[in-house]
Amino acid sequence: MSQTYSKQEKASRIKGIVGAASGNLVEWFDFYIYAVFAVYFTKALTAPDMDSSTQSIYVWGVFAASFFMRPIGSWLFGRIADKHGRKKSMVISICLMAVSSFLFALLPTYDQVGMVAPFLLLLVRLLQGLSVGGEYGAVATYMSELGLRGQRGFFSSFQYVTLTGGQLLASLLGVIFLTFMSEQQLIDGGWRIPFAIGGITAILSLLARSRLKETLSVDESDKEESGTLRELFKNHWKTFLLVVGYTSAGSLSFYVITVYSKTYLTNIGVDPKTVGLIMTGCIFVLMVAQPFFGILSDRIGRRTSMLLFSALMAICIYPVMAIGMRHFSSSPLIIALLLIFLMLLLSFYTSISGIVKAEMFPTHVRALGVGFSYAVGNAIFGGSAPSVALQFKSAGIENSFFLYVIVMLVICFFCSLKLPREPKYLKEDH
Repeated sequence: MSQTYSKQEKASRIKGIVGAASGNLVEWFDFYIYAVFAVYFTKALTAPDMDSSTQSIYVWGVFAASFFMRPIGSWLFGRIADKHGRKKSMVISICLMAVSSFLFALLPTYDQVGMVAPFLLLLVRLLQGLSVGGEYGAVATYMSELGLRGQRGFFSSFQYVTLTGGQLLASLLGVIFLTFMSEQQLIDGGWRIPFAIGGITAILSLLARSRLKETLSVDESDKEESGTLRELFKNHWKTFLLVVGYTSAGSLSFYVITVYSKTYLTNIGVDPKTVGLIMTGCIFVLMVAQPFFGILSDRIGRRTSMLLFSALMAICIYPVMAIGMRHFSSSPLIIALLLIFLMLLLSFYTSISGIVKAEMFPTHVRALGVGFSYAVGNAIFGGSAPSVALQFKSAGIENSFFLYVIVMLVICFFCSLKLPREPKYLKEDH
């Protein structure tokens, strides 16, 4: 039976969601700075005897490697969130991101320390991956549990509002820096400044997270099996595999459209500054679209949203990316419209990314189940997208990469067919 919420209760829940979301924005802002400014620190942190292609592959390989820390982060912070509270998990993860961002800003160059430089680049990036790995599960769980019954799709969509908002701010920062600094100045050390800014914002976000209301009950945290992989794989392994199945395609599509497309557009001859403006505008549209698609999921159901995402994206991604982008490479406006179209299709997934996982797991392993399944899908298919795409390009078959994406979307479609029409968990009011 549905509960009637008082104005005070609604205000308290909204305040909690804003607090969690603000920290989420900072975490992802710090994480995406790497993708935006990678082109400027590549030469400084890699061996000069490498050709430019090999240097790029290494730097994007490090980007991919950080995703393999996510399962570890999701296990560690998921355990904390399910055993000691969602709030504690989120506070620790933002502290770790602050430390790693400051360390990134202080990285020595290859000229200073030789081969130690690319090793330290990898090490610091792995710390960022660990932090973000812990962030997703705890925030998705927290926002899903605070969401009002019948509006959980809407409330949980703000996780990707802030996730894409962090990406938007990172992209916007790139445009701002190119306005006031030359590319050579950024290469000569200006790339350090954004990471320092990221560290400062992470410290500031602690103020919001330190005041969050806890959603985990004492009874749930006291259970011996709370937050354990043993419990997850013993009693919920089928659910875990199902969630990994549709998360893999969702994450892959997200990184292809929001990260790799920047490299792809540059490769087909679009001016880098123009690409930066296009990406900034399109990511803004993606961010604004999330609540609307979240509301839609509350009306049509999570299962229908996932089926629409996987089917429409599988049909459209090749003609739009491999044919449309190349054909209209001289028209920034049409390229932007094509990207926006793909981002709207992507929104069927991103707007419910957290809730469609949270509804699949019981409270005592929810943060672990959500975070670990997301991290595994991301590590294998999401974060590797730019690196894999560059390998296809090196082999002279760049457009075939999109066929690989389509295969994953087809798998996602069949996994989505297995989703329950009514969620098994989170049906009750909290």
